[in-house]
Amino acid sequence: MDAAPVVAPEVLASLPPEVLALIAWQARRIDFLEARVAELEAKLEALLGKNSTNSSKPPSSTHPHAKPPSVKPKSRRPRGGQPGHDQHLRELIPTAQCVAVVPCVPTQCRRCGKALRGVDPAPLRQQVWELPDIQPLVTEYQRHRLVCPCGCSTCGELPRGVPSGQAGPRLIAFAALLMACFRQSKRRAAQFLSMILNQPASAGWLVLLQKRAAEAVQPAYDELAERLAEQTRLHIDESPTKEGQAKAWVWTFVAQTFTFFACRTSRAAEVLQELLGATFTGVIQCDRARMYWCYGRLQWCWAHLKRDFQALIDDPCATKQRLGRDLMKPLKELFALWQKVRDGTISRRTFRRRMQPIRQRVDALLLRGYFNALTYTFCKELVEHGAHLWTFVDVDGVEPTNNAAEQALRHAVIWRKLSFGTQSSAGSAFVERLLTVIETCRRQSRQVFSWLVMAVEARYNDQATPSLLRAA
Repeated sequence: MDAAPVVAPEVLASLPPEVLALIAWQARRIDFLEARVAELEAKLEALLGKNSTNSSKPPSSTHPHAKPPSVKPKSRRPRGGQPGHDQHLRELIPTAQCVAVVPCVPTQCRRCGKALRGVDPAPLRQQVWELPDIQPLVTEYQRHRLVCPCGCSTCGELPRGVPSGQAGPRLIAFAALLMACFRQSKRRAAQFLSMILNQPASAGWLVLLQKRAAEAVQPAYDELAERLAEQTRLHIDESPTKEGQAKAWVWTFVAQTFTFFACRTSRAAEVLQELLGATFTGVIQCDRARMYWCYGRLQWCWAHLKRDFQALIDDPCATKQRLGRDLMKPLKELFALWQKVRDGTISRRTFRRRMQPIRQRVDALLLRGYFNALTYTFCKELVEHGAHLWTFVDVDGVEPTNNAAEQALRHAVIWRKLSFGTQSSAGSAFVERLLTVIETCRRQSRQVFSWLVMAVEARYNDQATPSLLRAA
């Protein structure tokens, strides 16, 4: 940058006081702006160094080409299955379940040409799978209107369970899963129904089917919402989305036997109090977001802490680097011990005993950082709320990470990236209810399509909706 021009003192003395005051104000303003630019440049450099390994950014936010090269040497083996690996073949179904059996019997010897007779008691079996010609099953209901001699006309009623629209329970359930489970837009889902299933459909009609599916699962969804406050352990996480032009968040609550989703236009503690109540006494496994602090029993996620420790290691400050490296060592020992607990190699009693020195070392390191001006900000809440780090050691069934919630939320995150959110509260209701059904059925190893069909049939027959609750 060019040097500032030099102005002779006599020239400055000849200027009016108003001009001198303006020059002085501009000089102060320039100094302020230069300091602000330097501050923002420093923050930008720090942000550019953030990735999924040293911050809360998800792995999907990192471009594949931006990942650091692997230090693992490249294998010389070719791609695919290696010689000697176990084969995984499709098992043959019983012959009686085949729609047709075609015997391929030779009629003459392939060497001398003589005629052959008889059958092979153990022939070689080859089964070919094929899709049937898909045609919708259309049932027409003719409602006759008859006139009585008294002059009154009476129209025949539809049989019990027949929907008022043109879509049956299986079609409604299938269309709902196309949009919620397989993340297809309404236009794409309509194209699939028309092109593959020969079912005329439009995007507007898919909106109607979406609404009917959401109404069918609402009783089961509300039942899970009522049981949230009774849980002894909950993994909770949230991810931003959109509802129309407003900001929104998809919340996930992972219990022992079910997973619950809620779409809200708030990320505040009021959402937790709405769903859990103000007196929830279970253990909440979460990140260190402050809206969870209104509850006393928390377990902060050590996977998040690992990324925070890595951020210290990546920091240019030598003091922060040292603290990060010192904290990473006992963290690795912690995860190694926890893996043995999950494998059943050691008991919980042994785990607690072997965790004592690790816990003492971590607490001492955090206390050291607490009394250092360079690391005080990082260590402050970890020291002042240190009990939230060790709940998993003292309470059986509590894990050191919040991976269960993050894994359950992954499907919702991918859906949000493809759809850019919802356009209304009705769309958000469909998302939260169907995601709850899909993830809960997956956790319980239940067929989600069969359950959803039963839920729609129950609604049309004025019967009780099948429950999503299952005993632990």
